[in-house]
This record gives sequence, structure tokens and C-alpha cells, in this order.
Amino acid sequence: MNTPNKLTLLRIVLVPFFILFLLVDAIPLHSLWALIVFAVASFTDLLDGKIARKQNLVTNFGKFLDPLADKVLVISGLICFVQMGLSDAVVVVIIVAREFLVTSLRLVAVDNGSVIAASGLGKIKTAFTMTAMVGVMLLLILKDFAILPAEFPLFLVSEVLLWAAVVLTIISGVDYLVKNRSSINTKK
Repeated sequence: MNTPNKLTLLRIVLVPFFILFLLVDAIPLHSLWALIVFAVASFTDLLDGKIARKQNLVTNFGKFLDPLADKVLVISGLICFVQMGLSDAVVVVIIVAREFLVTSLRLVAVDNGSVIAASGLGKIKTAFTMTAMVGVMLLLILKDFAILPAEFPLFLVSEVLLWAAVVLTIISGVDYLVKNRSSINTKK
């Protein structure tokens, strides 16, 4: 197994630790630890792609696993945000629906003998969503450390960040569908 694929697997392994730190208030500095784990996991996404392209280590396994790892990390965090009252469930539903759409499209393409790699717009969507999630966690940390006043509208600010990610999610989902519509053979 090459280094980029190991980094992708590391991202998946970090998800339970991210969830643990995000949700368990009894852990000292839990929000800070959650942010650190999420940042490290997000950085592996940037790093694995750069290494794979630079060293010509792009594999079908990596093309499959990398977007899956991103989905597991991001969706886990968003579901935790809903539980914590930091996000509306509609945000998660739209993002998950887009992921089902793109994953289904990839499965159909594989059945037709091709692989659909992550698009540039999909990568921008992922980067923005991860950045928005980091922003929400930073605000949570600032509130936990009483740097932000108790009346700070944390839910409202996090919703603005996450709904911006939803807009990119919808646009990138439509982009995947339009660019790969030939993969969907309605006559089969």
C-alpha cells in the first residue's frame, strides 16, 4: 500500500477520535482536541492527493477510498453538530443526498468500466466544507474559553458557514451529474 493510501486510511482512523473529542464534554479541552484531530485529518486529504499526483501514485483504490474518507469525516462532524445544536439537520440531509448521488453515479460508471475521480469543483466543495467546519469549531472553542460573550449567536454564524457549504455542495453535485450523464444508460 502506497503512502497516499495510508494517509487516506489514517483519515478514516481519526474519525472516531474526532467524534469522541467533539461530543464528550468531560474530556478537558475537548473542543480544542476535536479541532486538532479534524485539522490533522483534513490535512491528510490535502497531502495524500499532492503526493499521489507528484509521485504518480494515483490508484483506483485511492480514487475510491479518498472521497469515501472525506465523506465519513465531514458527515460524522455535521451529524455531531446537529446533536450539539450547532447546525440544522437540513444541512446534513442535503450534503448526504449529494454524496449518495455522486457515489451512485460512480458505481454506475464502474459498472460501465470507468472510474469517476473527484472533480475540481468537488475538491473545492470538500475544502470549503472542511474550512467551514473548522470555523464552527473555532467559534465553539472561543465560546468555551469565554472569549466570545455568552449571547454570541453561535448557531446563526455556524448556519451561515454551513449553508454556504451546502450551496457549493449542490453546485458540485449538479456538475458531477451533468459531466457524467453519459454514464447513466437508461436503456440498460
